[in-house]
Amino acid sequence: MQGRHSGVTAGSLPGGDAVRVVSFEEAYSGDGVVDPAGQVAAYTAVTEEALAGGYTGLRVVADVTALVRTDEQRDAFARYEYIIGRYMRLAPMRAVCAYDRGELGERAVAELACLHESSHDAGVTFQLHPGVTSAEAMLDGELDMSAEELFGTALERTDLDRAGGDVVVDGAGLRFIDHRALLALEKYAASRRTTAVLRTPTGAVARLAGLLELAHVRVEGAR
Repeated sequence: MQGRHSGVTAGSLPGGDAVRVVSFEEAYSGDGVVDPAGQVAAYTAVTEEALAGGYTGLRVVADVTALVRTDEQRDAFARYEYIIGRYMRLAPMRAVCAYDRGELGERAVAELACLHESSHDAGVTFQLHPGVTSAEAMLDGELDMSAEELFGTALERTDLDRAGGDVVVDGAGLRFIDHRALLALEKYAASRRTTAVLRTPTGAVARLAGLLELAHVRVEGAR
C-alpha cells in the first residue's frame, strides 16, 4: 500500500488490474475540500471504465479521515456521500468509507454515518439516504430528542429537489419520529419553499403533524 489512505480515481485501472491500491495523494487532490459533483463524476468514469474492461463493477475501500477534519471539509464530503449513494443505488459500484473516530470524534463520524444506508457501530439512531431521484429520500430508524440537531444537519446536506412542488421522504423503515424531527423537516421544507411529503406506516405521525399545524409537511401512508 502506498501511504495510509487508499482510493480510486479515473484512469486507475490500467493494464486490466483486478485490484489496485492507490495512495491518498493519487486518489484525491490533497487534504482540501472535496467537490461533490466532481468526485461523483470521477467515480462514474472509473465504473464505466471497469465495465468497458470486462469487469462486473467497481468496489472501493478508502480511509478518508483527512478529507473530513474541518467543518467545511465535512460539509462538502457529506454532500458528496449523499449524492454518490444515489448513484450506487443503480450502478454496479459499492464503497466503504473508513474514518478514524479517535481523531475525528463521535459527533463528526455520526454526521457522516447517518447519511449512509447502513453504518457500522456509528452511534446513530436514524439513516437518511437517497432515493432513486433527487426528489426522494429514504428515512429509517428512530428520531427522538437525541437526534434533533443531527437530523436538521443531515437534511441540509441532501440535494432534495422539488418535483411537482413536493419532495418525498419515504419513512417506510421509520419506527419512531417525535415532534422535534417533524419541526426540523418543516423548517427545511419552508426554507426551500416546498412541501415535504412524509410517507410512514405509523398513523400517529399524521395526528401529531396535525396538532403541530405544519404548513410545509404532509404525512401520508407508506406505499
